[in-house]
Amino acid sequence: MNSKLYKILEEIRSLFILIVIVLTLKVTIFELYIVPTGSMENTIMTGDFLAGNRFVYGMRTPEWIGIPYTDYGFYIPSLKFPSFREPKRGDVIIFNFPRDIKQKYVKRCVAEPGDILQIIDKTLFINGQPQALPENGKFIMSTLSESFLQQDIFLGDLGNKDHFKTFRMPKKGDQIKISPENAKLLLHLMLLDGHNLRLVNGNNNYTFTMTSPDELYRRKGSLEVFKPYFPEGDLLVPWSDNIPKGNLLVDGKSISGMDFYTVERDYYWAMGDNRDDSLDSRYWGFVPRSHIIGEALFSYFSLDLKTWIPRFDRIGTLIQ
Repeated sequence: MNSKLYKILEEIRSLFILIVIVLTLKVTIFELYIVPTGSMENTIMTGDFLAGNRFVYGMRTPEWIGIPYTDYGFYIPSLKFPSFREPKRGDVIIFNFPRDIKQKYVKRCVAEPGDILQIIDKTLFINGQPQALPENGKFIMSTLSESFLQQDIFLGDLGNKDHFKTFRMPKKGDQIKISPENAKLLLHLMLLDGHNLRLVNGNNNYTFTMTSPDELYRRKGSLEVFKPYFPEGDLLVPWSDNIPKGNLLVDGKSISGMDFYTVERDYYWAMGDNRDDSLDSRYWGFVPRSHIIGEALFSYFSLDLKTWIPRFDRIGTLIQ
C-alpha cells in the first residue's frame, strides 16, 4: 500500500472515530438543540444553538434514530440510566413534544408532580403562592377577560392563557375517578402512561393516539396526514370534541367495570418565558417524566434567522 493511500485511510479512520465520539456524547451526555421560535424570549432567543445536560436527569439512549423532523428512521430499544436529581420548578428543560415525539421543545418547568396550579391575571400561582416572572421573561399582549373561554386551551374548559382554573398536576399513584367529566383527562393520562386505547362502536374500531395530525401537517406540509384520522379514518385524538360513543378498551380490557384509574407516571407543566407567545402546557397539557431529555445549559452559537448574521454576543450565554 503506497503512503498516499495509507494516509487517506488513516484520515478516514480518524474522522470516523471522531464522529462516533461526538454521536456517543450527543446521545448520552449532551443534548444539542436549535431554537426555532421566540417562546422563551428573552431568556433564549430564536436562532440560539443550545447545549443541554442529559446526565443530570439520567442518561437515556435514543428510542428513534433518523433524520430530524422527518419519518425517515427506525425505532430501537432504549436504555435509561440513574438520574442525579429530578426536574424541578425553574429548570429550563428540553423534552420530546407529547403530540409529536419526533419534535423537541424547550420550555421552563413551572410545576412538578402533585403541585396545584392556577393563573390569575397572567400571574402564575403554584400551591397558592404567586410565582415571579423569570428575569428575562415578558408579556407582550393585554390580559384576556376572565369570562373568555379559549377553545384550544388544554381540556377545553380550564379558561384561557391568562386565567387558568385551579388544576392539580398528576402524580404517580394518584387515583382518578372514571367519569364522563374526567374523560379527556383520563384519555390523555392513559395514553401518556403507555396504554393502548381502542373505542369499539358496533363494527367500527377506533384507536387513540397522542400524535396530532396538525403537528404532522406542520412538519410534512401534506394534507394526506389527515386521512387516517376520524371521521375519514380510524384514529382518534383525546382532545377532540367529536369522539364517537362506544366501549373504551384499555389494553384490550373494557373500563366498564373500573371505578378509578391509577396514574403510573409523574407529570410536569412547562411554559415559555415569553408568556403571550408560547405554545405550551396551557394548550397541550402535561410533560411526562419519560419525555424529558435534559436541562438547557448555555448557548454555544446564535444566528439571527432573519439576516443569517451570527450573534457573537449570545455565544456562551448561560440559561437561567
